[in-house]
Amino acid sequence: MALTTPKQPRTVVISGPSGSGKSTLVSKLLGEYPSTFVFTISHTTRRPRSDERNGREYHFIQRSKMEAMIANEEFVEWSEFASNLYGTSKATFKNVATSGCIWLRIVDKIAVKNIRETDHNALFICINPPSYEVLSQRLRDRNTDTETARENRLQEARESMQFSKKPGIYDYIIENDQLDVAYEKLKEILRPEIEAVLHQQKTNDDTK
Repeated sequence: MALTTPKQPRTVVISGPSGSGKSTLVSKLLGEYPSTFVFTISHTTRRPRSDERNGREYHFIQRSKMEAMIANEEFVEWSEFASNLYGTSKATFKNVATSGCIWLRIVDKIAVKNIRETDHNALFICINPPSYEVLSQRLRDRNTDTETARENRLQEARESMQFSKKPGIYDYIIENDQLDVAYEKLKEILRPEIEAVLHQQKTNDDTK
């Protein structure tokens, strides 16, 4: 399946361990450029946290239903992390492909590898914490997981940080020590993509 066309803006794939600040950075991008990016919601079988709502952070569904969707080949990509399934549906991709906006995605390392193996014209960016110790403290301060879940996330974080060092996986790696500094780095990386979309939108408006 071809996942892009020449006229479609380049997809931006952002990954990194839990607690790295990637969701906060994405929220800042969406706030500053609301008509430039489209942020899509993935499906997941994990239980929502107390501050999460179905259809906002994720499409929360039962595992049996998601497994049936996978068997029916309804996902562009999917992966399993901490005994939970995550995936991007083909219906979601179809909607984004006609939007004329940059598709902004947050995925785990397995999804990064899966997307790399497709013909998807994506830009891969990793958001890393300054150190494993800082990340560990961030997750403890967040206090949204059980101790077992937190240890699972810390183990995944170790693996994600090691994964980011592999050549040919990410186009850019941003160390998020200070949020504002990391955000400026992210914007600078994305500036050519943002300007291209804004130019196309202006051209479309001028021809109406």
